[in-house]
Amino acid sequence: MSRNYKFHNAEGLYFVSFATVFWIDVFVRLEYFDCLVKNLNYCVANKGMEVYAYCIMSSHVHLVFRSTVQKPEDLLRDFKSQTSKQLIRLINENNQESRQEWMLNAFKKAGLKNSNNPGNQFWQQHNKPIELWSNAVIQQKIDYIHNNPVVAGLVENDYEYLHSSARDYSGTKGLVEVITT
Repeated sequence: MSRNYKFHNAEGLYFVSFATVFWIDVFVRLEYFDCLVKNLNYCVANKGMEVYAYCIMSSHVHLVFRSTVQKPEDLLRDFKSQTSKQLIRLINENNQESRQEWMLNAFKKAGLKNSNNPGNQFWQQHNKPIELWSNAVIQQKIDYIHNNPVVAGLVENDYEYLHSSARDYSGTKGLVEVITT
């Protein structure tokens, strides 16, 4: 992995993106979104995560965050590990999920290809962390995150997308505890 994509400063503010294996569009049901929201809020309340911006798209997540308690890579690893277990369980237990067998097989296939993984793999391994070093770069990444649903044609205005911190930046309380200053 390139040196450019590592967490070098444990106290730094980072932009990260991570996707489901095979870019599977998992986040199309409210209960799957809710799982990520709940876990982000848990990390904020209990694990020292400061979230400055986020957006949950159908197959990937963008975050601008800082870790105040542990190394950012450990915090993100724990978040991804916990959410992968919970999401696979939710998919497995959802009798309404028409893609259930296909998705579970894909997670199993991805897990078999990864020697670090004893079973299923939900998330791709890389996060591509980029440390944000100036106010201009921070704003550029926040704008990029908030514009994702607009570019995807899901909403006309960024603040209309429920699973994004754009709501917080427009004066409406969002779903995740976000620092907007």
